[in-house]
Parts: sequence; structure tokens; C-alpha cells
Amino acid sequence: MSTPRNRLLVAAIAVSSALAAIALAPSAGATPSADLVVSQVYGGGGNSGATLKNDFVELRNNGSAPVDLSSWSVQYLSAAPGATTTWQVTPLSGSIAPGGSYLVQEAAGSGGTADLPTPDATGAINLSGTSGTVALVTSQTALTCKTSADCAADTTVRDLVGYGTAVVHEGAADAPTLSNTTADTRSAAGADTDQNGADFTAVAPQPDNSATGGASGSPSASAGPSATATPGSVRIHDIQGTTWVSPLNGKTVTNVPGVVTAIRSSGSKGFWIQDPNPDDNPATSEGVFVYTGSAAPTVAVGDSVLVSAKVSQYYPLASGDTAATTSNLSVTELVSPTVTTLSSGNPLPAPIVLDASDVPGTYAPDLGGGNIESTPITPSRSVLDFYESIEGMRVEVDNARVVGPSDSYGEQYVTVKPTEAVSYRGGTELTGENTTPSGRLEVVADDGSNPRVSVGDEFTGATVGTVDYSQYGGFLVAASNLGAVQSGHLAPVVATPAAAKDLSIATYNVENLAPSDPDTKFSALAQGIVTNLAKPDIIALEEIQDNSGATDDGTVAADQTIGKLTAAITAAGGPQYSYREIDPVNDQDGGQPGGNIRVVFLYNAARVSFVDRGPSDTNRSTTGTHVVKVDGEPQLTLSPGRIDPANPIWGSSRKPLVGEFSFRGKPVFVIANHFDAKLGDQNQDGRFQYPAQSSALQRSGQAQVVHDFVQSLLAVRKNADVVVVGDLNDYQFSPALQSLTTGTADGTGPRILTDLITTLPLDQQYTYDYEGVSEVLDHILVSRGVGDSTYQVVHMNSEYTNQTSDHDPQEVQFRP
Repeated sequence: MSTPRNRLLVAAIAVSSALAAIALAPSAGATPSADLVVSQVYGGGGNSGATLKNDFVELRNNGSAPVDLSSWSVQYLSAAPGATTTWQVTPLSGSIAPGGSYLVQEAAGSGGTADLPTPDATGAINLSGTSGTVALVTSQTALTCKTSADCAADTTVRDLVGYGTAVVHEGAADAPTLSNTTADTRSAAGADTDQNGADFTAVAPQPDNSATGGASGSPSASAGPSATATPGSVRIHDIQGTTWVSPLNGKTVTNVPGVVTAIRSSGSKGFWIQDPNPDDNPATSEGVFVYTGSAAPTVAVGDSVLVSAKVSQYYPLASGDTAATTSNLSVTELVSPTVTTLSSGNPLPAPIVLDASDVPGTYAPDLGGGNIESTPITPSRSVLDFYESIEGMRVEVDNARVVGPSDSYGEQYVTVKPTEAVSYRGGTELTGENTTPSGRLEVVADDGSNPRVSVGDEFTGATVGTVDYSQYGGFLVAASNLGAVQSGHLAPVVATPAAAKDLSIATYNVENLAPSDPDTKFSALAQGIVTNLAKPDIIALEEIQDNSGATDDGTVAADQTIGKLTAAITAAGGPQYSYREIDPVNDQDGGQPGGNIRVVFLYNAARVSFVDRGPSDTNRSTTGTHVVKVDGEPQLTLSPGRIDPANPIWGSSRKPLVGEFSFRGKPVFVIANHFDAKLGDQNQDGRFQYPAQSSALQRSGQAQVVHDFVQSLLAVRKNADVVVVGDLNDYQFSPALQSLTTGTADGTGPRILTDLITTLPLDQQYTYDYEGVSEVLDHILVSRGVGDSTYQVVHMNSEYTNQTSDHDPQEVQFRP
């Protein structure tokens, strides 16, 4: 079970325990009724927006014997009675059985579309739709009391309910204020504590008469097969509504009918139900998740059930389950359920088949950063709207191509639009800011199995499941049936080796490499460098951790991590790489806490020389390198050196490492980077559209600093060979990359660097697969002096379920 759900459960237990501990005492003079009580009051009948035509009062017999009502009455008093105000009386007749209900129909309004169930008594009282007082009286003589104390002292008053702002009520507070769509319903199986504020909850009206029993008046009605239980008036589409947050959020609903379509038996347990009789509104979903907490569901797929529960909005990853602490959308759920099974083996509603013609072409609407939850659900507007409108319902995806590989949790992504932005290896590419491919869809087997698929594989036939929202944000199909896996046999890319006279430079994020990682990771990285990257002359590595890995013990040296990798490369048939790096200040460069990740240069000393410059006793962690002009050529004051490490723009982020190399007598300047990550940005699948990217400003600033440093090199020698590499954590079309290449976020400045990823065909422009989207995070950029070059992205990780790293390396080859 996830942490947020644990908080929800603990909070629910705390609230219920607190209510029990309070043990509210009856008001002076009053005696809680052991048998007959008012179980429901509704005053919005026939009003605007109401479904029911009439007001009503519902009674319930909590006793063990029938009660003769022939001398009883239901009476009503306005919320603020004056000197001439009188009680209005509806006489009762007949009797009420033990455990039974009794329906008193009152005045009708001019609206509404539905009649009440056949009433047991009929009156003409026009109850207030917001505030008033209803009394159950053992006589048919009008009451005269007009204060709570006087009414509590009247022995003919068996029960009394003051609601809204009524002057006359039982206990410390009124029952909740009513509306045209809510009735005050007694909770806790009809128990009476003479505390209106605690005994009643405002929910959708669900009237029961003596023929239907009274289960709807009790959210805790017994579970199990029942021949007499009948559906209440609320349906799933009423719960889901046309809004992102349920119109009944926080309310208790009773005997909601549906057929069990799927069960989640691990993690956050529960089951989905769907109404086989949908309404005609495309914005209202007919499915909903019933959350059972730590208890395994006791229902089976195909059961026809009635569910009484509280409606709740669950926000994944929310702190304390409050929407304000997450940008994720919410899931409408029924919590603390009581379930009545009516029958088993029923057919399931037919799934909605998802394909390119059904799913909108726009993933999310541009709301200027606004909250989509404040807008009505418009299924044709965007993918987010569309999936919200069918949340909890059965869907089907046929012959679904995988565009995001299985992770360790069995999560993978497919496309329902097989021709959309297809990469040359079968993924789906991101081609612009806020243009998430609209066909992308997460799929997770609801039994927890992991199909271990990679990009280009296909789930053949039908994949069927229910629409849910991921724990980490984003709509998904919780699949009860995955199509058979057909492998796409996607082969890893192998780079063409560089010519002897060409210098080869690669960049590779090795994903938090530490000595404690298994030998298999080191050997796989080594094999990739030797075989797939064809033994580059220089490799800039990102995410090299210190010798103690994620243990936060003050260690900053990384010689053991680097030594273990270089030994593995040699064992795999590669050269004995030398290295240069600068240890960071402890815990100042971000990344995994305690890991002290940094960028490192490996170089093959048999082919390229590293030019060491500057005093050896300089603290290079905090002292930046500069460009100086010597004999008309640029030189570094410190090599290796860091670029402006004291600049606040590098706060909690890696500092760029610059090195001066010599290849066949020619100087080459390489700048290795690992810009600020996208952590903290709002979710692309979430409430705020377009999402705010709080990290983007820092990356743009970092890019500007590196741009200016490159500019200082080129100011000395305009044709200097400068290569900027690394994990820049941003896209080729982002403001950060515009700042890096031109010095302006809008790209209008003079271009001093070429981002080589942009020179590839569009269907090859990606280095990473994030949640089913092939995108660019890693870059190699070159100055004009580099001239003709060969550039390759070596896809060997990100598209595969078995990954050595989550990034793909890349390489440039040129002749200095």
C-alpha cells in the first residue's frame, strides 16, 4: 500500500476513533429513541436541479417489534420561528416493521423528473430546501415548543431533526444544510444519539418505503446476498459527474449498483464496478474504483453488487492526501464500503475500443498554467479530458505497439496511434514543448505480472482493462488481459569505429555508478563502451558516485568507482583508460543524497593527451578555471577545471568540468556537463496545463554560463575546436539549449555551437525514453572549428526492459 493511502487510512481511523471517544451526550431532557427515528429528510423536491418531484421524510424502526403509527404524526417548523409561527402536521397511519422504513411524502415543486417510491403517508408540507426542523411525534396534535429545550421536554416528541441553521435541533449542532440535490441521512445504522450534527450526513436523496426496507438509510447495511436490497437513487455517473472532482465528494452514497469488472488484490486493494445501463452524457463515466484498504475484496468479477460508501478524491503522491501538495490529477473512489452482492456470473459491459479515431489529437489543453479541474470535462478537447470521462470503465487496445519498455514494477507504455511521431526504432517521439504524443498510454497488468517488453514489441490481439490513474501520475489501463507478446527483435546500435586520424568523443550517463553496484553492471557498461561505442578516445561520464556510494559519510573521492569501471573496460578488450575529475564539496552537487555524483573524463592516453594546467594545490572544487591568451592561442588557467563553481546557478547541481586535450598536436577543449534535473516540475499528465517547469530557469542560467565560457574561448581563436557534451536534462528545442547555442533563450543570438542531435533526421532525434516518450536529454554540441563530423546516438539502453543505464550514449568523430 502506498504511503498516501496509509495516511488516508490512518486519518479515517483517527476521525472515527475521535468520534467514538467523544461519546456525545444527549441534550438535557431528551431521550434517544430506541425504536423509531427520522432516518432521512429532504426539502428540495421539485426545485431547480432536483430529480425528485416531492419533499419527503423517511422513518426507520430500530426496535425489535412493530410500531402502530395510527396516532402518530410528522411535524415541521421553520428554521427561525416567530411569535405566530406554528408547527405543520402530517398524520400517519398503519405500522412500521422492525428494521423497516416508512416514507412520508410531502409537497411537490414545479420541477423534478422522478416520482418518489409509493409513499406510506402523504402530506402537503413544503419543507425548506436548506434549513428547518422535522419532528416525529406520538400524537397528531400540533406541537407548541419553539426552542430546543422546550421540545426536548415534550414527552410526545420521539425524535427531532434540526438542519441547516434551525433554531430548534437536538444536541450541540444542526444536521448539515440541505440543497436541492442532498438529503440529510442518518448514519451508523440508524443509531440515535440526540446529536443532529453527528447523526446525519448530507448525501443524495435515497427514499425507501415500507416495501423496500430501509437499507438505503443505513450506509452500514449488511453485506452479502440479499433478495430485498434495492438500488438507491444515485448511479455511478452521478458520482463521477461532468466535473474532475466528484460533485458528491465527501458525501455518503447508498446502494450504488454496478457489476464488478476487475479486482486489484495487491497494493492498494479494491475493485472496479461499472453500470451496465449508462446515461447518454459522454462526459460522465460509468465506472468507479471501490477502495477496500488492506482488506482483500470479497467480490468476484461478474458479481452484481450494491455499494454503500463515502465518495473520495484520491490524489497520488499528495502529502496528507491534500490536492495542494501535488500537481497530479485525482481518482474518484468509494471508500469504507459496505457491499451487497445480488447475483454472480453476470456479463461484463463491453469495453470501449481505443484507436486513433477515438482518442483526441491534443494531449492536454493550454490553460495558461491553470487548473484543468476548474473546467468541465470535455472529452473531445484533450486526451486528459477523454480518459477522465471514462475513468474506471473497461477499455480495449488492439495490437498495441510498445513505445516504453517494462520497468521493474511491470509498467510499460503502448500507443493507440501507431503512425504518430514514430521513431526509426518504433518509439513515439517528442517533437516540441508540451506536445506529449496523444496516443501514448500506460499499461499495467492488474495481477502484478511483468511481461518484460521492449520498444517495438507488440501486445497482439486484445489488451483489455479498466482506466485508472498511475500512482506517479498519468492515465493507464489496469489490464485484466494482456495481448500475447510478439517481439520486435530490436537490436542495439553499434557505432562505426573512428578512422585512425579522427578523434572520437562520447558522453554517457552511467546512472549512479558506485563500487557497491554488482559486477554485472560494470561488465555491461564496459562491454557497451568497447563494442557499441567502439572504444572512444574520450568519454565524458555523468553520475559517477563517490567510493561509498549513497552512504552519506563524508566521502567524496571516487577513485574506486572509476578504477573498477576502467578495469572492467580493459577486461572487455578495451584500452586502459586514464581519467581526470574533480571531487565535489560534500553534499553540494545534488543527485542521490550521499552519492556526490560528478562528471568524469576517461581518455585513451595511447591516442590522446590530457593537458594538465594550473597549480596542483589549488582547490578546484571551488576555484573556477578561466581562459587566457598565450601566444595567440586560448589556454585554461586550470585543466581540469570547473566553470564558475561559486555561481549560485549551480546550487545543488553538478558543476561543468572542462579539460584541454591534445590530439595529433592539435588542442581540443571538451566541456562535460550535467545540468539541473527536472525534479520538482509539474506533471505533464497532471492538473496544471501547461505544467510549470520550475527547474527550466536554472538550466537556462547554467546554459548561459557555459555559453559565455565557450564564447571566451572563441574570442581568442574563433576556429577553436570546442566540444560541449553531457546530460543537459532538456530538449533540443528548449530555452536552455537556445541559450547554450546562441546566448539568448529565444534563439535570436549568433549561433556559436551546433547541437548535433538536430542534424539527424527527425525520427532519430532522441536519447532517452521517459514514460513512453522518446526524447532528448543528452547532447553533443560543437563549435564551428570542428568542421565535418560523424555523429551517432548509440541506442542500447533506454528502449529495453533490461537496461544498464536509463540513458543512451552518443559519440562524435572528427579530424581536428
